[in-house]
Amino acid sequence: MTTIDDIRDNFALLDEWDDRYRYVIELGRELPPMSEEEHSAANKVQGCTSQVWLSRAVDRSGPEPVLTFKGDSDAHIVRGLIAILLTLQSGRTAREILAADPVALFDELGFRQNLTPQRSNGLRAMVERINRDARETLAEAS
Repeated sequence: MTTIDDIRDNFALLDEWDDRYRYVIELGRELPPMSEEEHSAANKVQGCTSQVWLSRAVDRSGPEPVLTFKGDSDAHIVRGLIAILLTLQSGRTAREILAADPVALFDELGFRQNLTPQRSNGLRAMVERINRDARETLAEAS
């Protein structure tokens, strides 16, 4: 399984953005498939130019609920962005998700300068959707 540190290290090895884009697309190919039912209107992320779906599962067996996400898109590069985002956020507690700053990670990797404004807006929409799911999970737990 790829970690955020693996992604950082691989980005550091790749000098050209064409190579980085190919790597991001490859990460997207590694996403587990979503079922047809998960490609629903409820899971569709609003605010993305491409079609994007995020589904969540909540494990309440521990002291704090843990959220696990699946994601998909009809655009290869966006699937890769989802893969990076889920590597950072999926499998974490709601509090950990809300404490993280995925946009800062994407900025650190250089995406702010190398994504179109529409893709950047879509990325923020995905981050906000995951944060909303985390807030809802916390509210349900209290």
